[in-house]
Amino acid sequence: MSTLGGSGVQVSGLAFGAAVIGNLYTEVSDEQAHEAVTAAWDRGIRYFDTAPHYGLGLSERRLGEALRAFPRSEFTVSTKVGRRLEPWTGGGDDLANGFAVPATQHRVWDFSADGVRRTLDAGLERLGLDRVDVVYLHDPDHHAEQAFHEGYPALEKLRSEGVVGAIGAGMNQAEMLTRFVRDTDVDVVLCAGRYTLLDQSALTELLPAAVARGVSVVIGGAFNSGLLADPKPGATYNYAAASRELLDRALAMKAVAERHGITLRAAALAFCAAHPAVASVLVGARTAAEVRDCADQFETPVPAAFWQELRDTGLLAAEEPS
Repeated sequence: MSTLGGSGVQVSGLAFGAAVIGNLYTEVSDEQAHEAVTAAWDRGIRYFDTAPHYGLGLSERRLGEALRAFPRSEFTVSTKVGRRLEPWTGGGDDLANGFAVPATQHRVWDFSADGVRRTLDAGLERLGLDRVDVVYLHDPDHHAEQAFHEGYPALEKLRSEGVVGAIGAGMNQAEMLTRFVRDTDVDVVLCAGRYTLLDQSALTELLPAAVARGVSVVIGGAFNSGLLADPKPGATYNYAAASRELLDRALAMKAVAERHGITLRAAALAFCAAHPAVASVLVGARTAAEVRDCADQFETPVPAAFWQELRDTGLLAAEEPS
């Protein structure tokens, strides 16, 4: 277990990303979702991340229902604010936003202080919890000024009141997260897809700044949305079809991994976990079998000779931590 910044909130090295049990891309049954969360618990995972955005609240509801079987003091939950859910009567589904759920609500971007409070209160109701441990500002890419001047102070106030234990921001970019680390008093940032075997852009400024400021980093998107989990024609990178160049690079890494008796999945997770700023690696899984596989890969020792061969062949820069 690691502690997030100076907050006292603890997280397991491997975390459960609950977007997929919000019917990310395809439907997951209530039973499958429950079994996936239970399998995560059985494998020692104690940090669970969700958001209202994930399935228009479905992820929060399913995660809360599954976690009720376990002692509240023994797990950590994070959720997010910035996308407030409002009733919608227009019908249809939410697949345009990536979730196979009926469009009974719609998202409203809202990083105001009132929006933060309302979104958190609604999330707690869906989770069936009286508190969450961590709250992130969710994807404030195009709402920077409101996020920094209204949303962040609201989170700081919630933390000072003891409503939440740790605060931060979660994004698919490193640049604005670096600003949060340097210019605010966040405990943690969640960086998705920008520190992987194929993209180390977070290493330029974000991760060194986090180390210098004592801010923890949670890494999401360790497989870059699929390419590093199973590199093959048609695999996705950052939620779009991978280029031939990236596919060839991933296949070359996979071949090196197999020569050293490991999987590329194990190497991808180990790479993310190795940096001293990283407190936890977040992985989504929609079934119990997927959870168990992720845990197996995370626990697999990766030999030093594997990293050396990646460096020798130019597949990994010499200065990358591993």
